Amino acid sequence: MRAWQRPEIPKLPGQSAAPWLYDTATQALVEARPEAAARLYVCGITPYDATHLGHAATYLAFDTLQRVWLDAGFRVHYAQNVTDVDDPLLERATATGVDWQVLAASQVDLFRSDMEALGIIPPNDYVAVTDVVDEIAAAVAQLWDAGMAYTVPTDDSIVDTARLGTVETAGSDIYFDIAAAERLAPWTLGDESNLARPEMLALSAQRGGDPERPGKRDPLDPLLWRAQRAGEPFWPSPVGAGRPGWHIECSVIALKELGTDFTVQGGGSDLVFPHHDMSAGHAAALSGHPLAGVYSHTGMVAYQGEKMSKSLGNLVLVSGLRAAGVDARAIRIALLGQHYRTDWEWTDAHLDAAIARLAAWIAAFGVDARPGQADSGTVIEALRAALVADLDTPGALAVLDAAAAAGAVDDPASVALAVDALLGVTL
Repeated sequence: MRAWQRPEIPKLPGQSAAPWLYDTATQALVEARPEAAARLYVCGITPYDATHLGHAATYLAFDTLQRVWLDAGFRVHYAQNVTDVDDPLLERATATGVDWQVLAASQVDLFRSDMEALGIIPPNDYVAVTDVVDEIAAAVAQLWDAGMAYTVPTDDSIVDTARLGTVETAGSDIYFDIAAAERLAPWTLGDESNLARPEMLALSAQRGGDPERPGKRDPLDPLLWRAQRAGEPFWPSPVGAGRPGWHIECSVIALKELGTDFTVQGGGSDLVFPHHDMSAGHAAALSGHPLAGVYSHTGMVAYQGEKMSKSLGNLVLVSGLRAAGVDARAIRIALLGQHYRTDWEWTDAHLDAAIARLAAWIAAFGVDARPGQADSGTVIEALRAALVADLDTPGALAVLDAAAAAGAVDDPASVALAVDALLGVTL
């Protein structure tokens, strides 16, 4: 599917080093150095509501990562999904009386416009789940054939008999067998999340799992394929009429577009478990290889004392700020002012500070800035060093603040170019 227009990214003299990132799996800083092209997968939106600042902060973090890679001389291959069929989307469509496909298309369009306004680098492969249902069904059949999937009967499905080996899947959902995968694939539950089982059970219940469902071999076993229900979208397939589970979609899309052992799997920290743990498990079971080298996660953005979320409704929307006349550059600077993997709370003060920052940078480095004595090369190298060190955007902003406060640099245009290339802010 179509992504959005790519921003112009200036090429700077010299180059960065490969970035270091915090890896959730090893709980340590690791060098994210690609062998050739950097391969990045970031989980995309479920399009049932507009882009809030929590979304924007996540995609901005991995935009910054790409800018460092590009400045270090690496090519970047970036893939992202759109979960355009899932329970939250269908529930919102029912509640609002809007066709689910119309709702999804409208919210994807709004997301595109928000990302383009913020200057976010688009994915090379922007893939809707509804465009790869056949591939996902084939992956479920492969897991079945390998002995890593099983059926759980349900009494509310529309019977559609499919035969997998000697088993008929009539009226049954298909689940991933964690224990079998741990025996047969290079993966163990918890490899990515480092969580204890009681916490996994709690998070599974909170985040779309069904640990209390009867008939499962392990309460944590995730859904691979949901059999057709009345009033729900479905696709005919070798594993029966139905639709994909959540985690398998990202496994299939990532393997299809990026291959195995890609450089970084990214997303919000609310995806660590179950989504990224299970996606990695599915991918390892399908390919015999690890999914990614680094698992990188962004912190949560709160508002009015609670995590910003669609379910709570405490959203600050990028589109709302833009409609109110806020400069998208200021929104970007406000988000860059927080370290990507910390939890923080949005207030109007963040935006006020960003607006003031933008004005100060324009005065110091913009087209009307006069040259001074300070060395612009030193400023640019300090900017690069901050971003290489676990994408320290607050440190990078502090470098620019100090340079602007200290007086004019000898080549303001070169600093402005670096701010554009590395931070995505055109002065």
